[in-house]
Amino acid sequence: MQFAAPQEARDFLAANPQVRSIELILIDANGVPRGKLLHRDELLAIYENGRPLPSSILALTIRGEDVEESGLVWEVADADCWTYPLPGSLTLQPWRNTPTGQLQVSMHPTQGLPAAPADPRHVLVQAIERLKADGYHPVMAVELEFYLLDQQPDAAGRPQPAVQGNGIRPQAPQVYGVTELEQLQPFLDDLYAACAVQRLPVRTAISEYAPGQLELTLEHRFDALQAVDEGVRYKRLVKGVANKHGLHACFMAKPFADLAGSGLHLHVSLADAAGNNLMASADPQGTPLLRHAIGGMLATLDDALGIFCPHANSFRRFQANSYAPLAKSWGVNNRTVSLRVPGGPAHSRHIEHRICGADANPYLAAAAILAGIHHGIQQQIDPGPAIVGNGYAQARDTLPTDWLTALRNLEQSSWAKQALGEDFLKVFLSIKWAEMRQFMAEVGEQDWRWYLTHA
Repeated sequence: MQFAAPQEARDFLAANPQVRSIELILIDANGVPRGKLLHRDELLAIYENGRPLPSSILALTIRGEDVEESGLVWEVADADCWTYPLPGSLTLQPWRNTPTGQLQVSMHPTQGLPAAPADPRHVLVQAIERLKADGYHPVMAVELEFYLLDQQPDAAGRPQPAVQGNGIRPQAPQVYGVTELEQLQPFLDDLYAACAVQRLPVRTAISEYAPGQLELTLEHRFDALQAVDEGVRYKRLVKGVANKHGLHACFMAKPFADLAGSGLHLHVSLADAAGNNLMASADPQGTPLLRHAIGGMLATLDDALGIFCPHANSFRRFQANSYAPLAKSWGVNNRTVSLRVPGGPAHSRHIEHRICGADANPYLAAAAILAGIHHGIQQQIDPGPAIVGNGYAQARDTLPTDWLTALRNLEQSSWAKQALGEDFLKVFLSIKWAEMRQFMAEVGEQDWRWYLTHA
C-alpha cells in the first residue's frame, strides 16, 4: 500500500490559496464515500501523521447505520483507525459554490486496525498483487451507466427523468440520440471540465437505452488500481456536477421497472511488465490465456454474484432482452452474454464483464473479477464454446436471480474467503444480512396494493 508524500499537500496549498475546505473521503463496503469536511490548515498533518476515522465507518449499511455483528462497533469500542492519503487524489471539486478540495484516503494496513481488513480498496490491491506475482499485470477500464433525474419526484412520489434543455421531459429511449446529448450540453460541459480538473480520463458520451440514461466511458489504464480509483472518483464527480445543475445522478441498478437498468461494465486484459497484451490475438476468440480467464470468471460467478449485485434492487435488472445478462455465458462481439470479447484489432483483445449493476462497489467488483481470472488461469479452466447469436434464447446455466441465494453462495464459498479475505468477508456479509433484514421487514406501497384488501 502506497501513500502520498507531504510535498503533495504543500504544492496543493501553495497553488490553491482560495481553498478553505477539503472533503476527505473513504470508500465503504457499499461504495459510498464517507468522511469529513476539513479546514485547509488540517491538510498537511494528514499527510504527515494520518487522520483517524472510527472503525465503524467501514461497518455501515447503505442507510449509514452501524452493524454491530461486524465486530467493528462496540466490540472494539468504535476505536479510531488511522487513514492516509492516496497519491494523486488531492484535487479540486469544481462543482462547489466555494473553492473546495477533495482527498481520498485509505486505511493504513497496521495503524488502521481493526478496520483495515474491511477497507474494500485493500481487497483489490491484494487481488492485483497476486496476479503480478505470477507475471500478469491487469489492465482495466470502467464504464458506468446512470440516470439523470429531477431532484423532486412526480405527483405520485415516483422518481422521474430530468427535464432537458428544450424544456421537455424525455419519454422515449432514443438510444444513441445526439439531440438528447445536445439538450444536456450545459451539464456535459461542466462534467467534462470537472473531469479535466480532476485528471479523470473521461471519453465518449452516449445516450443510453432509456429516457434520461447516460454513459460516459473512461480510458483504460495499464494500472488496474488507477483505473478503479478513477472510476470511484468519477462517480463522486457525476453526483456533484448533477447536484450543481439541480439534478440527481442515480446509479441504482434498476430505478424503473419498465426501463433499462444501469450497469457497471469492467473491461479487463492481462499484460506483461512491459505493457504487452498477453491476450492479443488475431483470433477473435483470443488466446488460451483469455479463454482460461473467462473459464475462471464463469466458474466463480455464482460465488461472486453477491459482490457484483450487492442489493435487493440489483436483481431487478436481470430481465431477458434488456442488455443485462441472464446466464453464465460468453461470446465474441455479443451483448446478450455475461462476458463479451469485443471486436477490434488483435492488440486490443480483452474481456468486457457485463454482470455488475451500477450500484456495485467498483473496488470489490474488480477484485472478484481478477480473482476469478487468476483461478481460471491456475486451473486452466475451459469456458466451453462461445455463444453465437441470441444468448437470451440459449440461456441454459442461468444466474441466481435473488439476493438471498447470492448471499448464501458468497457466505458458503471457500473461494471467496481466499479471494477476498476471510476478515473482509465477515464484515461485508454482516452488513448485507443486516440490510436484508431491514429491507424485508419494511412494509410499503406494493404490500398495500397486493394484500390490503384481499388477503
